[in-house]
Amino acid sequence: QVQLVESGGGLVQAGGSLSLSCVASLRTFRRNAMGWFRQAPGKEREFVAAINSGGGTTRYADSVKGRFTISRDNAKNTQYLQMNSLKPEDTAVYFCAASPGGFTVTQRHEYYYWGQGTQVTVSS
Repeated sequence: QVQLVESGGGLVQAGGSLSLSCVASLRTFRRNAMGWFRQAPGKEREFVAAINSGGGTTRYADSVKGRFTISRDNAKNTQYLQMNSLKPEDTAVYFCAASPGGFTVTQRHEYYYWGQGTQVTVSS
């Protein structure tokens, strides 16, 4: 059974940083693109960042560009999201996802595996 497990969420003040991790029990991890999505209360789940299977190509939502960095370690079946200069509007549950296509896609339906999410709360 495939599992994606996120960790690293928490409470931080505006301007602070958090680092999220996602460990995948996915035998084909190195062939999957990986992504991060987030969902705030009462809002749709939205794309945050994606990284291709090899780790050489990344994409970001405009709202996080320049503040967040996505990366991966295929030897550890793990992806990361470094979040700097956090704002209250970044408050959401953050989800890790895997896309078998291998490319940096941004649409939810292109991701086949999902984690349970980790809460990030940014206080003003």
